[in-house]
Amino acid sequence: MRIRNLYLTVPATAGPVNILRGIDLDLGHGEAVGLIGPSGSGKTSLLMVLAGLERATSGSVRLAGAEVTALDEDSLARLRRTHVGIVFQAFHLIPTMTALENVAVPLELAGRADAFDRAREALRAVGLGHRLTHLPGQLSGGEQQRTVLARACVLEPVLLLADEPTGNLDHATGAHVMDLLFQMRAVHGSTLLLVTHDAELAGRCDRCVHMSDGRINASQEAGEVSRTPRSAPRSSPDPLAP
Repeated sequence: MRIRNLYLTVPATAGPVNILRGIDLDLGHGEAVGLIGPSGSGKTSLLMVLAGLERATSGSVRLAGAEVTALDEDSLARLRRTHVGIVFQAFHLIPTMTALENVAVPLELAGRADAFDRAREALRAVGLGHRLTHLPGQLSGGEQQRTVLARACVLEPVLLLADEPTGNLDHATGAHVMDLLFQMRAVHGSTLLLVTHDAELAGRCDRCVHMSDGRINASQEAGEVSRTPRSAPRSSPDPLAP
């Protein structure tokens, strides 16, 4: 993925608010990148733009050969369905559907005849083979987030976006979910962009990107998270799109 000069400005009563202010960032194929910074720095907004859930004011986002910022809503929906997996802090499961049905949804939308077989395999991969017919309300928080993870990865996405995915979980459950996230990302070769306030978790990524006030301040190897950031961002080689 290649991001260039990305801006997001939203209207407000007191005047326009600049959320993203000229973001430049490359994500290499199969790379895991931790996105860290204070609350309100624009991290979640950046993920929303990359997923095509929020329209950038200006700039360029290229993913899998497509210019995301130029796509219409139908094309964005197809891009998300085939190339992007999303795991947010809130589970966003359909409450009237079973775990199996929730995971099968993107497969059915993609026209996969084997939707339920693949959904079943994905749930077994996250340890929920015994909870296939349970509704979200019958699942624990950790089980719901594992269901979300199975749904996000079932189509083997090029890009996996995770926004504080353990924020609603206790430490032990969150650690298990993150182990599964990194495991599934490795299996599918997905590029991971992970928003987190947890320095230990960020340290599991290949590198970390620091954001504040809508800008990227620095990029560094994940092992240097606790040190002073370098002054200039480092681009990752082998971006996902030209």
